[in-house]
This record gives sequence, C-alpha cells and structure tokens, in this order.
Amino acid sequence: MIPLHWREPMKIPGKCNHGVLDEAGHRKYVNEAERSKFLSVVLRIPERPRALLMFLTYSGCRISEALMLEEEHLSLEDGMVTLKTLKRRRVVYRRVPVPGDIIRMLLDMGVCENGRFWDCNRVTAWRWVRNAMTQAGVRGPMGTCKGLRHAFGIRAASRNVPPNLIQRWMGHASQTTTAIYLDAVGPEERRFAERMW
Repeated sequence: MIPLHWREPMKIPGKCNHGVLDEAGHRKYVNEAERSKFLSVVLRIPERPRALLMFLTYSGCRISEALMLEEEHLSLEDGMVTLKTLKRRRVVYRRVPVPGDIIRMLLDMGVCENGRFWDCNRVTAWRWVRNAMTQAGVRGPMGTCKGLRHAFGIRAASRNVPPNLIQRWMGHASQTTTAIYLDAVGPEERRFAERMW
C-alpha cells in the first residue's frame, strides 16, 4: 500500500499552495494594467527582442518553446502556430492561435542562420523579458517569463475560454494544472463578484 504522504501533496502551514501565488502570497502573473505597460515598452525595443516578447505574450508558451520556433511552424492562413510542447515524456506538438499581426511580424523579420526566429539562449531571452518588465515598472515574481505565461492563462480563464482549450493552448498534460487559472484571484476575482452585486 502506498503511504498517504506519497498520494497527496503536503500542505505546509502558513504556506500558500495556490499555483498563481508565491509562498508569500504575491501574484506570479502580470495583471491587465501591467500587461498594457509591458506591451507599450515592448513596442519601443529592437525588432528581434520585440518579436519574442510579443510572441510570448500572445501565445502563452514557455520561453524554450518559443526559442525553437521555425518558419514552417507558422500558418498565416489559419492564424496558428505549432509548438513543440516541453515537459512531456514523449514528443507532443500543439497548435495555438495567435493574432495574424504577430505571425506577419515574424515572417517579415525572418529566421536566423540556425533556421529559427531567435538564435539567443534562454538566459538572454529571459533578460530581455526582465529588462522590459523593469522599464514598465513591473517588479516582483510577476515580472518574469512565467509571469507572462500565467497572465495568458488567467486572461483566457477570465474571458470564459473553455478549460479544454486553455489546457491545449498551454500544453498542460493535466487538467489539474489548468485549473489554477480557473480559480481567479485579485482584480479578476473581484470582477466576477461584481456581477453578483
């Protein structure tokens, strides 16, 4: 028989176990106002970093998934990108809708010598995100690549996107992972409450 502590996640007293809050209870996602400020900063940076940051914002993908993107993964006709999903035991690809302007921006920019849209490593890409977040005045756990990814999930859930689509777009293997975005917090939760008042 499997011991109980191996079957259930351990709850540590005084610790927050919610997926979109850190251990101190701070948001790990960019809210709408922060997202707007971030995007206004992104519009003023050089082309290749700008394209990556826009792509991360509108696709909800992981930074390493974005860095693997090649021209053949884009479909302007149906407004979809095909991403290789990471954090899986086997190779899985998923199709994610993104605005046509983002796809056109990538196609106009063209690929690097390595055949991908970006030839930088994760650390450089992470630094691009962090610098833009700092310029936008976004500091704390939300001012990261993961903050953009969490924001994508929260934004989709707050606009009533069906959970199965959020799961597919974000590349989650389990609905449990997607469920953290359906449990809205902060201003998003308040908007739901205001519907009842």
